[in-house]
Amino acid sequence: MSTNFSPLFKPWQHGNLTLKSRIVMAPMTRSKSPGGVPGPDVATYYRRRAENAVGLIITEGTAVPHAAAANDPDVPHFYGEAALAGWKRVAQEVHAAGGKIMPQLWHVGAVRRAGQHPNPDAKPVSASGLFRPGKQVTDPMTDSEIADVISAFATAAASAHRIGFDGIEIHGAHGYLIDQFFWDGTNIRTDAWGGDAIRRMHFAAEIVKACRRATSDSFPIALRFSQWKQQQYEAKLATTPAELSTILAPLTDAGVDIFHASNRRFWEPEFDGSTMNLAGWTKKITGKPVITVGSIGLDTDFLQTFGAKSAGVESVHLDRLMTMINDDEVDLAGVGRMLIADPEWATKLRDGRMSEFKPYSRDSLAHLA
Repeated sequence: MSTNFSPLFKPWQHGNLTLKSRIVMAPMTRSKSPGGVPGPDVATYYRRRAENAVGLIITEGTAVPHAAAANDPDVPHFYGEAALAGWKRVAQEVHAAGGKIMPQLWHVGAVRRAGQHPNPDAKPVSASGLFRPGKQVTDPMTDSEIADVISAFATAAASAHRIGFDGIEIHGAHGYLIDQFFWDGTNIRTDAWGGDAIRRMHFAAEIVKACRRATSDSFPIALRFSQWKQQQYEAKLATTPAELSTILAPLTDAGVDIFHASNRRFWEPEFDGSTMNLAGWTKKITGKPVITVGSIGLDTDFLQTFGAKSAGVESVHLDRLMTMINDDEVDLAGVGRMLIADPEWATKLRDGRMSEFKPYSRDSLAHLA
């Protein structure tokens, strides 16, 4: 393959965040932290990617300190003495390998079912009690419950700042709690937390502001958002650039430093009449740095990969990615499943050793090494 990938390996800086490459390890749930505590194997897992030219690692989703935040007992917590000691070791290992790392702070909302561990007595929470349009699974959140969750995100952000992480990412995508406030299909509130598009952004904006107050003016805050939801793949928060501008403005004003715009397929245009994807439009509208993500390195999208489809190089639209980087349309490239399959994926790409790529398939998930 003749594509010049060197732009992906140029250093990048924004504020106090300096990365050795434009490649970001995207967050991917592993369920490898029994009792919510990441062990030495988690540190080794992330260090291997940092040793192999990944500039920024965004960790798997980590539960904020709220009883209903997680729905899996093996998903790591970002609270508690043992879990934070484990995460401090992870950060130290990544830094020793020359990488930077942010935890993804996560609350699953109504994706969690009543009775699920690690806290089976905690009821699920959701903006309007909806898992998807028309499916009521719990009560609408009260103002005090909303305040508790905002505080939980701020507490986790303060912990990340204190133990040496390089920023945080707030998970506002894919139909989880924050996205349940964003989406008019699951937020049918009529108070300050719902209604029009701007009020539906209020919850996330308050989380961003609280995280900023809990850390520092120079501590990077990223926000991951998506149009699609696990509840409805064709859902849209915005159908036009003007609508996207409306929803991004309150988040930008709240203090988001980097937007992580999640597509299922990064190469697909977001709106008619332009080749730009969601990340490209987000940068154009906000002027903020963006991470583009969505099946980078795969020859099909993520749903089909779970049928044991392998990854290829010749047909993965990497030429389009390089154009986006070269044209300053996007800043960083989030790579997920290829970095699960092959910790050395980035260095192999850099060194022209694509024939040595390990293919991604469902078998890759068995080890997550």
